[in-house]
Order: sequence, then structure tokens, then C-alpha cells
Amino acid sequence: MIHDKILLPGIVLIALLGASPLQADPIDPARHPQPDKAQTVHEAEHDVDQAWEVYHRAALGGTVASPALQADIEQHLHEARTLITQAQEAAERGDERQVQTLISQVKVHTTMAIEGSKEQKK
Repeated sequence: MIHDKILLPGIVLIALLGASPLQADPIDPARHPQPDKAQTVHEAEHDVDQAWEVYHRAALGGTVASPALQADIEQHLHEARTLITQAQEAAERGDERQVQTLISQVKVHTTMAIEGSKEQKK
């Protein structure tokens, strides 16, 4: 079946990405000019990491509802990572408003990814 041809390579890719060192490390407030903003971004990084974990468990368990949903979830997760990078840059500049705007967008993407990951096959 076509799903089997798509699913197995996708699972292998997910397994490889799951071992990726892209997880949030502890922050050192002394190294950041805006430690409160850095902490906000750091917490959002952990939310993104958690969303990836939920997705990996669903994908490896074969419970993601469809290949199309899997692609949507991955897009949300990648967008969240991109926004985290932008939020880190905004925090370094001390742009609190931009940090909050970007973190709000990250939360939308992580929520969508987690909800999609929990949607069961029918």
C-alpha cells in the first residue's frame, strides 16, 4: 500500500530527528543582557521540545491519523522552532513586545501539533 511506502521512511526520519541535539539547554542568566526575556524564550523552547516528544510517540506508535496530518504537524513544529530562533534574537535585542508576539505564535503552533498528534486513526 502507498501508506506503507510513506510511513516507514517517515518513521525512520522521525527516529533520526528524535535523536537530534536541538533540545533546549539550561540558560545562564548571567550571559544574557535580558535574563527575564531569555527565561520566557527558554520556557517556550521546552514547550516545543514537549510537542516534538508527543509527536514522536504518536508517529512511532503509528497512531497519527493520516500522512496529511503528519505533514501538517511537522510544519507546525518546524515553524515553532523558527519562531523560537526569532524570539531568542528579539530577547537579545531587549524587544519584549516582539518576544511576547513570537512566543504567542509558538504556543499556537505547539498546541496545534500536540492536538494533531493526539488525533487517532479512524
